[in-house]
Amino acid sequence: MKTIEKLLVLALVLCLCCGPAANAFAATFTDAHGNVIELDDSLEAYAEAVLYGADNAARKGETNLGDLWTDALRWFAVSGAINAYFEEDDVTAGNTQIDADADHIVALWNGGNLRADVPAGKFGAEQLAEVLPYPNKVAVVYMTGAQLLEALEAASQALPCTEDTAACASFMQVSGLRYTVDTAKEYDKGEAYGDHWFKAASLGRVTVEDVNGQPFDPEATYAVITSNANFNGMDSSYMFKEAAAANEKSTITTAVVRDAVWLYIAGELSNVIGGAYAEAQGRIIIK
Repeated sequence: MKTIEKLLVLALVLCLCCGPAANAFAATFTDAHGNVIELDDSLEAYAEAVLYGADNAARKGETNLGDLWTDALRWFAVSGAINAYFEEDDVTAGNTQIDADADHIVALWNGGNLRADVPAGKFGAEQLAEVLPYPNKVAVVYMTGAQLLEALEAASQALPCTEDTAACASFMQVSGLRYTVDTAKEYDKGEAYGDHWFKAASLGRVTVEDVNGQPFDPEATYAVITSNANFNGMDSSYMFKEAAAANEKSTITTAVVRDAVWLYIAGELSNVIGGAYAEAQGRIIIK
């Protein structure tokens, strides 16, 4: 990345997260873990349409909020903004940027961690905190294509989502890839995993159509941008945990997910979430 681009990213970080306005106008929000966090009341954006996350919408299928959220995470990596947030130990070891080109960077976010709508019109930091009431950090997991496919297969095991919405929490919203889930095929349950899920004994329900417009390659290595919770194997994410353990460059950064989303809204969308996010963009087909 050119020097001027790096400076612009750092300027955004300082303005949104560390500037005097943030300290002067901070409100508080109690997250789902009982932590009281400060919110910057000066942050403001505009959505031309409602972004859907409430009523388990993001557990049942692709939503425009899921598209926005994952686009923000992928942008955070591709733009290089993530480079300022690697842990000290990573930096010492030379792990200071994403070890993949843009064509091999994708973002996955479980629908269970999108908890509220973002209303049409003006909104601020409190609305994003209601969407994600958890102190999630941005994480990077390096996966082979085969591992990525299994991760999506396992994440989609409860589809079609009817009554058991807890099991549907693992369903993945995505950026940088398109995939299809064939619910006419039964999920092949393997070893029980957690309270609601099973590992995939075989694959067959999910097909990855393409990755960033390129053919899906089961042998390639992809950088998957996600949360620390998925990194650690939350919900059905056993493959994230296994892949992270197998590749030492996989890591949890210091970046708070909500802050990364704000950086995208401000830096890439100029604080206006427009017609591109009026509805879901057709990245996921459930049939």
